[in-house]
Amino acid sequence: MTAGVNTIIYPVKDLGRAKALFKALLGTEPYADEPYYVGFKDAGQDVGLDPNGHAKGMTGPVPYWHVDDIRTTLSALLEAGAEALQDVHDVGGGRLIASVKDADGNLVGLLQDATG
Repeated sequence: MTAGVNTIIYPVKDLGRAKALFKALLGTEPYADEPYYVGFKDAGQDVGLDPNGHAKGMTGPVPYWHVDDIRTTLSALLEAGAEALQDVHDVGGGRLIASVKDADGNLVGLLQDATG
């Protein structure tokens, strides 16, 4: 089960320029501003900037589907023919992410927030 796409991550080469662009677009300061990730929240959407995204195989923005059980969902996608790009791992605070590539090369992200 998903809660929809509530997060999108952009791979960026120049974090400072990307941050300035999204500050202008969203009219807000980032809630997270670290050398490895800058995050904005706007209208219920989480927009992230990842300066290491290209090195991780991101070729463009990646939508992250918020799921209840990331491991079960990842397994189902792999059984359906997806190619694993990034296995499940914790990005902080118990938030888990993973990503796959579909048969057409589209990137699909999965995100499970910490529970409890």
